[in-house]
Amino acid sequence: MINKNSPVPIYHQLEEYIKQQIENGLLMEEAVIPSEREFAQTFQISRMTVRQAINNLVSEGYLKRQKGRGTFVNKKKIEQELQGMTSFTEDMLSRGMSPSSTLLSFQIIPADKKTATHLRMEENDSVYKIKRIRLADDAPMALETAYIPVELVPGLTEENSNLSLYRYIEEHLSLSISEATQEIEASIASSPDAEALGINIGDPILLIERISYLQNEVPFELVKSTFRADRYRFVHTMKR
Repeated sequence: MINKNSPVPIYHQLEEYIKQQIENGLLMEEAVIPSEREFAQTFQISRMTVRQAINNLVSEGYLKRQKGRGTFVNKKKIEQELQGMTSFTEDMLSRGMSPSSTLLSFQIIPADKKTATHLRMEENDSVYKIKRIRLADDAPMALETAYIPVELVPGLTEENSNLSLYRYIEEHLSLSISEATQEIEASIASSPDAEALGINIGDPILLIERISYLQNEVPFELVKSTFRADRYRFVHTMKR
C-alpha cells in the first residue's frame, strides 16, 4: 500500500505495488490494469504521480500500452543465462515453450570482407545467408541473419536450415560444437525490425552478434540477431 509519510517517492511505491500484483498473479499477463483515474482515486494521489509510475513500468517492460484500448500487463520476459551455449531451439524447449521459425530468405552468396574475416575464410568464398524470424509459442522473439561457410557445413537446405542448425551439425555432420563469443548492444527498432517482430518503430531492442566455434576452434557460424527487449533479457552471474 501507499505510505505518504515514507521517504520513498509515492510513484516508486506505486511501481512496487503494481509489480507485486503482477508477480503474485493478481494481475495476469495480457490483463488490462486500472486506469490512471482509478489508481488516483484508490490511493488518493495525483494522476501525474500515477502516470509517472506507469510510464516507468512501460519502459521497464512490465506494462504495455495499446492505443485506444488501455494499458496491459506485458508477457513475462524470457531470461537467458550468458553462461553455457545453447541454440534458440534448445533454449525454448528447456523452458517448455514451442520454438519455430519463419524463413525469410535462404541464399548462397560470396562472403564480403568482414564476414570472411569473422569466419576465417577467403573473401568471396561461398556462405549460406539465412534470414529468419525466431518464434516461441508462435510469438516473434528475434530477427536473425546467419552466415555459414558452405564448405564447412555441406548439404544445408531451406528445409533443414529452418530446424535446429546445431542439431544438424552435431547429428548429421558429426561435428562437435565448442564455444561462442557474442556482443550485445542496446538499440531501437527500425521499420523493418518493427514489422518483423510485431513491435513499434523506436521500441527498445537488443542487437547481438555471435560467432560460434567447433571443437577445433574453427568458426562455423556468424549470427546477427535483433531481439525484442520487452520479451527477452540476458542474465550473467559474476563471482569475485
